[in-house]
Amino acid sequence: MEMLKVGDKLYNVSQNGFSDFMRYTFSEVVRLTKTLAILENGERLRNIKTTSALNKEVCYAQANNRWVYWYITTDEILQKAEEEEEKIVANDWFSQRSFNLEEKRMIYGLFKEKGLLQKSETDSDSIKEIIWDH
Repeated sequence: MEMLKVGDKLYNVSQNGFSDFMRYTFSEVVRLTKTLAILENGERLRNIKTTSALNKEVCYAQANNRWVYWYITTDEILQKAEEEEEKIVANDWFSQRSFNLEEKRMIYGLFKEKGLLQKSETDSDSIKEIIWDH
């Protein structure tokens, strides 16, 4: 039975509904008792390896809520968390801002340049042809 040690880095991931982003929390074991691992952020975990009911991975349950799991941090998780944080920042930025016409044109131009527009969204060129051909 593998137990946590001081210095182990763990993470918890939560989501507020299925449409919400994955929100990662990271912390480190700073103290051990006979049965608990105390994290830097104050969370107390049962220092007994268990298996997550959510994804069958090895984890450690929170002492006050056995359905909240903390997992050992890996480089892959750090990368996923960074990508998810970037999504959250971008979403917040767009939702907290209103764009003037010039800014909207710039964004549209970038999408068009990258080929990210659907055919119906780029039909302004064919409209120009119709107007000039007649």
